[in-house]
Amino acid sequence: MSEKKREEVLKIDHMTMQFGGVVAVDDLNLVVRQGEIVSLIGPNGAGKTTAFNVVTGVYPPTNGAVYFNGREIVENHPRGKMKKLYNGEHAEDYTKTLAPTPDKITKLGIARTFQNIRLFKSQTVFENILIAEHMRRSSNLFTATLHLNAAEEKGMRSEAERLLGILGLEDVRDEMATSLPYGKQRRVEIARALATKPSLLLLDEPAAGMNPQETKELTEFIGQIRDDFQLTIFMIEHHMDLVMEISDRVYVLDFGKLIANGTPEEVQNDPHVISAYLGVQEEG
Repeated sequence: MSEKKREEVLKIDHMTMQFGGVVAVDDLNLVVRQGEIVSLIGPNGAGKTTAFNVVTGVYPPTNGAVYFNGREIVENHPRGKMKKLYNGEHAEDYTKTLAPTPDKITKLGIARTFQNIRLFKSQTVFENILIAEHMRRSSNLFTATLHLNAAEEKGMRSEAERLLGILGLEDVRDEMATSLPYGKQRRVEIARALATKPSLLLLDEPAAGMNPQETKELTEFIGQIRDDFQLTIFMIEHHMDLVMEISDRVYVLDFGKLIANGTPEEVQNDPHVISAYLGVQEEG
């Protein structure tokens, strides 16, 4: 499918995130299209996770907007004391305040994982996935008390079992999730995100802490779930081998500012990117 024919799943429009006088994300514009794997890279402290946190409702942006499947889901503008402190651009372009909470963002069809794995420590692998299934349940306290939700609960348990099978986790079904090797824990976390039935999956440094063999397996796994679940994937990652092998397009942040974007090959050879990563001094 050509890039022009793919629909925009995620669009970030002039996003600025400022904490006091510090601008963590500075006028970010990017697009992730249907079926793509798009990576957001940059040195530590570049603002990558902050951008993810805005998209998923953890922070309202200081300024700018986020669109999901053509619908505006987030918007904000400098208010109160920030009107005087604001150091970004486009301060007058946004007037609404749309700030859904993370659970509402998840229900729209956006799921995420975290740089530091956040599994439920006292729950098994199966229970971690089943809890995520409950996010979309229609039952309430009344129907649950009277056991009127039995059919729905059975369906969720069946779906959790199906995910275990698809993702190769059935052999650790009843083990405590946090007792697993690191690579397996990451796979469980991704499975839990998939249990919310997203169309857009955000992965925050999925290969962090992995050895080369685990990273290779993860690369194949991400491609598999993109195809099997018909996902669009937006990923933060520092492992350049993974990024270059699997990404359709790459965006590069440095000190909160977008400095490059394009295909992996284009970005890899961009002098601004080389300078940001290697600290090479530009001439002139």
